[in-house]
Amino acid sequence: MMYGWDGSWGIGGWVAMGLMMLLFWGGVVTVVILLLRSSHWGGRGFYGPPHDDSERILNERFARGEIDETEFNARRAALRRRP
Repeated sequence: MMYGWDGSWGIGGWVAMGLMMLLFWGGVVTVVILLLRSSHWGGRGFYGPPHDDSERILNERFARGEIDETEFNARRAALRRRP
């Protein structure tokens, strides 16, 4: 007869299950964050430059002749001064 053994994992099993649960949920959160950063913001990530689109639009307007060179330079300088 084996006294004191009831077939359970003991404290080591609880520690192992707790660590595995932390690893699992950490992985799930990491995957969700990576998916959101790569797809929702067009692959640039959340911290992409804020004025890329505005400079592109300004360049297109200048190329189409909607604004002259003086206005183009003034607006581009204003965009680049932004924090």
